Amino acid sequence: MKSHKLQIAMFCLVALATVFVSRNANADVWNKATKLTFTEPVQVGGTVLQSGTYWFQLMDSPSNRNIVQIWNADRSRLINTVMAIPNYRLRPTGHTVIKFDETPQGTPEAVKAWFYPGDNFGQEFVYPKARATEIAQNAGEPVLSVRDEQATDAAPALAQAPVKAVEPSGEEVEIAEVVDTVAVPAELPATGSSLPLLGLLGLLAVGAGLALRCNPTNDAV
Repeated sequence: MKSHKLQIAMFCLVALATVFVSRNANADVWNKATKLTFTEPVQVGGTVLQSGTYWFQLMDSPSNRNIVQIWNADRSRLINTVMAIPNYRLRPTGHTVIKFDETPQGTPEAVKAWFYPGDNFGQEFVYPKARATEIAQNAGEPVLSVRDEQATDAAPALAQAPVKAVEPSGEEVEIAEVVDTVAVPAELPATGSSLPLLGLLGLLAVGAGLALRCNPTNDAV
């Protein structure tokens, strides 16, 4: 009988471990946390990152899923918060994809877009207008932009900044003319609510209690 009690206890522990692992995995999918290593300096949204390892992830906001946070290698320091616009692709891949725009000689390459594995959409980065104009002229393609003074705003204000696109000619146009913003969005995982976990804990406790009542033991035997 003691062996039966042990089996029930082990079942509960395994079930709980599975729940916690699942919740941690969903957290990474929710914020798209991605570890990236650059062998040369790059620029993202006007911020120059020296060669090294960084973490890109979406800001934890249910209302705006297009603000990207850049953290240092051990995620102990937030380097910058950068605005982005969804950029859809027809064929998702099973690995991280980073697209670059060519920049003038002697300046760091500009990260154009970041795609998380398996997603049919990614984040196309927005640059300060002066920098966007420079990149567009050199790359020969439009670059997303906000006014220079808005590029350094805090996250809440940044989310409200009107985004345009700068053509290689220097002309400013609406982003709908240069970015495909119409697609079936991928299903987002559930948020970090604790209600499912609490429900499972309750069911496990009730199940274990019923099992023990149905199998009484006599420790003196």
